[in-house]
Amino acid sequence: MYYLLKTEPSEYSYEDLLRDGITRWDGVKNPLAQKYISLMKVGDTCFIYHTGNIKAVVGLAKVISEPYKDDNNLWVVDLEPVSLFKNPVSLKALRAEPLFKDSPLLRMPRLSVVPLNKEQAERIIELSEAFN
Repeated sequence: MYYLLKTEPSEYSYEDLLRDGITRWDGVKNPLAQKYISLMKVGDTCFIYHTGNIKAVVGLAKVISEPYKDDNNLWVVDLEPVSLFKNPVSLKALRAEPLFKDSPLLRMPRLSVVPLNKEQAERIIELSEAFN
């Protein structure tokens, strides 16, 4: 499976993930986002999306633990970085893609964990390689 995880880079950026090597993806309280975290499996690919002024997919991470509950009884997973995109994929670019028109990414913009299908995941990777 593929997921897009949103984070405010001033709180936790992809660069922080690279520095830390492994992190617990926590702080997600929305019930639907919690459901998606609870469905994650070891090896799932996560696209890290920076919110705020950036509004772009900036890199890839991999789920390295089964979902578990934290001290607040919220679902969390552990992640490790895979690769930082040389060319972030902007929200504007994703909005222009027909593959994303029905995605919760665009329909529910405040949702911090969004499932992606294989075609959407492949398209984000293609777009990250297309810009120079």
